[in-house]
Amino acid sequence: MYDGNDAAKRGFRRIGILTGPDRRRRWSAKEKARIVEETLAPGARVTEVARRWQLRPQQVFAWRREAREAIAAPPAASGVAGFVPIVAQAAPAAIAPRATPAAPVIEIKLAGAVVRVVSGQDDGAQLTAVLRAVRASASRS
Repeated sequence: MYDGNDAAKRGFRRIGILTGPDRRRRWSAKEKARIVEETLAPGARVTEVARRWQLRPQQVFAWRREAREAIAAPPAASGVAGFVPIVAQAAPAAIAPRATPAAPVIEIKLAGAVVRVVSGQDDGAQLTAVLRAVRASASRS
């Protein structure tokens, strides 16, 4: 007699169904280089490129790392020149001449009047005089 509870006591088993070919895909060096090159374009995202090529992003990152290591490795003793990346840089912007800094100015606006105190030898005394004048005018109002 089959008891449904016996099956529940054993727990669940996972079954995987594989679809498609049973072999691993092989990528040529040219294909890998083309895919890595796509990810290096300005604004490109590795996940989008990987999805377009039906790859995992981790695989593309591994290929990028391998390409960087191959570039950093010294050229082979066979006399064949190694890959040298070309990095284009924008021309440096023309350096604008610096304007001479203007003397500091204190500007106070009150009731339609503007008081400007230009920097001088005795800034503290000038500021004190201006603030006393402002306080005196405020008390008269």
